[in-house]
Amino acid sequence: MQDVYLYFENGLFLQGKSFGAAGTSVGEVVFNTSMSGYEEIITDPSYAGQFIIFSMPEIGIVGTNPLDMESRAGFCKGIIVRHYNEFHSNFRSINSLDTFLKSQNILGIAGIDTRSLIKTIRNNGAMMMIASTEISNQQELKNKLEKSKNIQEINLMPEVSTKTPYKHKHGVFDFNTFEYATPKTHKKIIAIDFGAKRNILNELCAVGLEAEVMPHNFQALEIIQRFKNGEIQGVFLSNGPGDPLMLKDEVEQIKLLIEAKIPIFGICLGHQLLAIAHGYETYKLKFGHHGGNHPVKNLITQSVEITAQNHNYSVPEEISQIAEVTHRNLFDNTIEGVKYKHSPIFSVQHHPEASPGPKESNHLFKQFANMI
Repeated sequence: MQDVYLYFENGLFLQGKSFGAAGTSVGEVVFNTSMSGYEEIITDPSYAGQFIIFSMPEIGIVGTNPLDMESRAGFCKGIIVRHYNEFHSNFRSINSLDTFLKSQNILGIAGIDTRSLIKTIRNNGAMMMIASTEISNQQELKNKLEKSKNIQEINLMPEVSTKTPYKHKHGVFDFNTFEYATPKTHKKIIAIDFGAKRNILNELCAVGLEAEVMPHNFQALEIIQRFKNGEIQGVFLSNGPGDPLMLKDEVEQIKLLIEAKIPIFGICLGHQLLAIAHGYETYKLKFGHHGGNHPVKNLITQSVEITAQNHNYSVPEEISQIAEVTHRNLFDNTIEGVKYKHSPIFSVQHHPEASPGPKESNHLFKQFANMI
């Protein structure tokens, strides 16, 4: 392990030990409270442009394998851990985390007091940072960070979204047979890829929906025509990274889908984009919600569901003027789900597909299938 140097927007300067890729990276730093599933987290496209601090102090022991990847690559800038385990021991492990990060060109940073750093983020909010195995001078790191774009100024869609449409037909992975289920599909939908996790597509297929995945720069008129012809029965808007207010072209296309009364289900970024398309702009949370253990109250059933989360933005309370609030976050009471009053549209902020995390909210996929 070679030395790695970290400089944060608030002036904090730290030194750690690197694993994974070497080099210099700039990004926003957030923390994740999940106790397991680090490979799924690293390959969640919603972390594009970000450094992830893991609150779990021991990382690396279960290694990595292709089946646990949630997208075609890892899009985060780097990960920060208390202690990295090079020795990996799991019957599914193919490579060490170090080898995996090198293959993805992602920085790994160990030997950091992550408990203290997470408290700093909790108190000061998410901030930009720079990490380097090449630059050790604090002032040089500061200058480079100040010249870099803030994550809110970067459109990450071209990086994470698919370039060409494709069809997704297999369901959830069966760990007994080590094969993907192939459920019978009875409806077809368009899934807009803003950085979709693979398990979202698996869950859609598991409830009988064949998904044709389209890029972020989709054309709504084409989808509307196919809906009118009966070729497709609904649209899904996926999760993804960055500030939703950056995606003005995508919002304009979503407005056309709304006007056409097409059934729509949105998750995370899709949830936020639907709010913006209805005229209610999102706002940034202090440090966001990232982890697999966040309680959300389902206001329809009055039950509490433990959920997986990964977002820095939230929809405003004013949206209740046109939508029924269906879910609330029990940590800060922010809106976690809405059902629009005059349209066949609903959305949630959390991740019902989990991976990693609990599956207590995956009934929402069945709800979408029933609606269409």
